[in-house]
Amino acid sequence: MKRQLSPYHIGSLIVIVALLIVVASLLYTSHLAKQLRQEEQQRVELWAEATNRLIQADEREDLSFYLSIIEANTTIPVYMVDAEGHILDSRNVQKPVADPRELNGPIELRISDEIIQYIYYDESTLLTRLRFFPYIVCGIVFLFVLIAVVTLFTAQRSEQDRVWAGLSKETAHQLGTPISSLNAWQELLQARYPDDTLIPEMRMDIDRLGVIAERFSKVGSEPELKTTALLPIINTTVAYMRTRISNKVGIDVNADKDVNVNLSAPLFSWVMENLLKNALDAMEGKGQITIQVTRSSSHNEEIYIDITDTGKGIDHRLFGTIFQPGYTSKKRGWGLGLSLAKRIIEDYHRGKLFVKSSELGVGTTFRIILKECVNS
Repeated sequence: MKRQLSPYHIGSLIVIVALLIVVASLLYTSHLAKQLRQEEQQRVELWAEATNRLIQADEREDLSFYLSIIEANTTIPVYMVDAEGHILDSRNVQKPVADPRELNGPIELRISDEIIQYIYYDESTLLTRLRFFPYIVCGIVFLFVLIAVVTLFTAQRSEQDRVWAGLSKETAHQLGTPISSLNAWQELLQARYPDDTLIPEMRMDIDRLGVIAERFSKVGSEPELKTTALLPIINTTVAYMRTRISNKVGIDVNADKDVNVNLSAPLFSWVMENLLKNALDAMEGKGQITIQVTRSSSHNEEIYIDITDTGKGIDHRLFGTIFQPGYTSKKRGWGLGLSLAKRIIEDYHRGKLFVKSSELGVGTTFRIILKECVNS
């Protein structure tokens, strides 16, 4: 069976190829620039020699050859200066430099035994452009790599989302048949044994399965967000968790007053359950969980929901890693709870979920940020 390359390997391969292109471009451009520089130096030396011959020629000598050489230079900026550095003449110069002696040269031009002038020259426009060419290539290659990598990982995430959505909807569909059957059996048992105290417990578990199926059915599709009171959802989730945890674990909910937010109640309840289960795992069966609901002190209408436990804490280097799919500190588990919770809060509810603080051996605080619905 052939092993498929992961996006990380493909991305690394793209970067390596891009680096090879950049290095090859730099080497080749450097070689061309060196050749062109040597050629321009030879042309300027020839131009200087023609100028010198033209100055020293007598009246009977044919000057057309020397003039043709001088006129042939239409690209290389040339300066003729005296011994003190004053510019006597220039050619192909758009913006004269302050001191030509800082340029290439000098090439000595002997007018007479007593008079010596010097020729300095600058790079041609072509050579200057050639120097900047590698930077242009680097920019184009960088842009190509950036687009390729972003496209690659976007396509991968899109494919993962489709797989997750398909799996979730199929799970919800498969749960539908046994839930319907269990409903029928529960009603039959309720009719035959109306005084049995265990049948209401069965009803609660069947309703719980219905909630789970509804949650899975909403994954992958845009949920309907409704203006909802926040505290009743939190209290309902906490009440459900209290009946299924040790008496050594306390859960307190603190809030000044209730607030309204736009949310999907089934999905938000799922997030709270995942965070509470994560806190319970961190405390290993004993400790205290506190849920604090507060308003932002600024006027941005944000609601803070802090879930604090007294567990073993999280290394600050793992604050981002723990939300990645597959990460888990337990021997058993798929490591999807926190990843799913973050996806629900940030993608569906346009909020934020992050580790507010954590200290090893002391505990951890997760923070959810949502927008409050304010009646205008």
